[in-house]
Amino acid sequence: HLLPTGTLTPHYLEFEAHSSSVSCLAVGKSSGRLMATGGEDCRVNIWAVSKANCIMSLTGHKNPVECVQFNMSEEQVVAGSQSGSIRVWDLEAAKILRTLMGHKSNITSLGFHPFGDFLASSSMDTNIKLWDVRRKGYVFRYKGHTQAVRSLAFSPDGKWLASASDDCTVKLWDLTQGKTITEFKSHTAAVNIVQFHPNEYLLASGSSDRTIKLWDLEKFTVIGSLEGDTSPVRCILFSPDGSCLYSGATDSLRVFGWEPDRCFDVVPVGWGKVSDLAVCNQQLIGVSHQLSSVSSYVVDLKRVRKSGGSVIQGIIQDNQPLTEPKDPKGSALRKNYERPTTTCSSQRVKQSSDADRRSPEGERRSPSEDEAEEKLSSAEIHNAEDFKEIFQPKNVISRTPPKISEPFPAPPEDGESIAALCPSAAGPVSSVLPPAQPPITMAKTKPQPKIIPSTRNEPIGLNVADFLPVTLSEEEALSQIKKGHDTMCVMLSSRHKNLETIRAVWAREDMKSALDSAVSMNDLSIVVDILNIINLQTLWKLDNCTTILPQIDKLLQSKYESYMQTGCTSLKLIMKHFWMLISDTLMAAPSVGVDISREERHQKCRACCKQLKNLSNIVKNKAEQVGRHGSTFKELQLLMAPLDDSL
Repeated sequence: HLLPTGTLTPHYLEFEAHSSSVSCLAVGKSSGRLMATGGEDCRVNIWAVSKANCIMSLTGHKNPVECVQFNMSEEQVVAGSQSGSIRVWDLEAAKILRTLMGHKSNITSLGFHPFGDFLASSSMDTNIKLWDVRRKGYVFRYKGHTQAVRSLAFSPDGKWLASASDDCTVKLWDLTQGKTITEFKSHTAAVNIVQFHPNEYLLASGSSDRTIKLWDLEKFTVIGSLEGDTSPVRCILFSPDGSCLYSGATDSLRVFGWEPDRCFDVVPVGWGKVSDLAVCNQQLIGVSHQLSSVSSYVVDLKRVRKSGGSVIQGIIQDNQPLTEPKDPKGSALRKNYERPTTTCSSQRVKQSSDADRRSPEGERRSPSEDEAEEKLSSAEIHNAEDFKEIFQPKNVISRTPPKISEPFPAPPEDGESIAALCPSAAGPVSSVLPPAQPPITMAKTKPQPKIIPSTRNEPIGLNVADFLPVTLSEEEALSQIKKGHDTMCVMLSSRHKNLETIRAVWAREDMKSALDSAVSMNDLSIVVDILNIINLQTLWKLDNCTTILPQIDKLLQSKYESYMQTGCTSLKLIMKHFWMLISDTLMAAPSVGVDISREERHQKCRACCKQLKNLSNIVKNKAEQVGRHGSTFKELQLLMAPLDDSL
């Protein structure tokens, strides 16, 4: 039976998000902790879901922002405007990555491909376009809807694109063939939202006709019609395990099951224009907007029913427990997506190039036009601490899903127009995309270095040749240099301020206090700066070792070669100057009576020995590497050999 009104009160937070009306918002689905809002003030603001302070503000659109979306790893955000222009931002670098021009009117929906650098967009012009974020021209245009497309979703295997439209239909597109696979027509009003099941060949669509339809993607038939919402369905989300479906309407959250169709639970939530849902740590997060305010709601899913419930065909409510059908024909027999094999790489390389790319169909823009567009764009960091915590590379590694190879090759380079490859816009794009064969054939990507060298001739991930032919005037060159300058200044000022603080502590107290202060800042770059100074000093004490050794652990495993080198130097110094003292202290016979200073020294030596043994294992593994890294660690391994014979 349904949950009585008021039994479960969701937590919510309301705050002013823009200087004028908010027109769109999106939550990052991977973490559930980031939110992007777009407004009539032409800005995109980035927020931490639980906080009412803006982390950063992205400017550059000249028209109100109508649509925002994060990519899978939440490193990029894309925003579409009323005029049809699309901007993609790199959040970690706090800069604009790409401006995409081609749509003739309002952008209505946006979606990132689950693994390539591809983006789908739709507009009031009824067209859907597929873009490669690394290029300025679109890969393909999908035509067929007769009214605005309201929602786009890529299938988890990256082969299909689903679109929901005001024309009451849901279309399924084959990306490699560039054509419609099927069209679903059961809805009687505009379809607002479409979502793929995370594992099975199943698609859900929510409509203003107050129903959610479930479609079998093998038989292309409707297998469920979930009715019970008293107002249009605004957003839907499958639970992470795919066992139930959450539905957000103006006044409630509903939890549905299918085969048979049933409603597990209803939670009254007055979230009005609820625009997006995400699940994080057993909590469902819903975000809505009203005028210039944004509200975020958190519903505790541990207190929401996801089994039992009442059969809702014809909205029948039944208080008896529901017996499952003896022959469950649905989920057990339904096909699952074939996922491409993933290759995990901690090194994420941005493959963007600022070399000019030509767009097809007369949408060519000169380099100066693009530069003018991007010159107007800026990313203002309002909250440096939150920005650093969420977007700094050292934290991003744990936040980012594994990088997966491209699902299909990059679009043609300059000199090859897409029109030449695709004579008719409605024809297949098999020349751009590979034939549809399971599993997906991957384009071979050049292996990227696991360690970023401290001295290098060219930037990682950028092709220097892309920049050579472009001859810039002095003014253009200056504007290029100034790009991202403000953000860099924020980062460097923050680092300088921290180093000034540590210098003051060192002058006022001592080296140990300065080192403790550096460690407490939780920024490895500051620790490296201080260690590079301390490594040159001969005034080390055992106290320093207890603070430095846990930091060396992080440095030896860093992807930055310079951090690794600093860690190795510190470890060598500790072994040379302190290992005999540590060893002798631990081997010495116990003293008679109470000697507090001896006890303290014994305790510190025990802690150092334990940490050194952990580091010894890391050094052994690294010593197996080939090249100069390996030789540095082999030298350390010899130096640490006495550890194996110690206590």
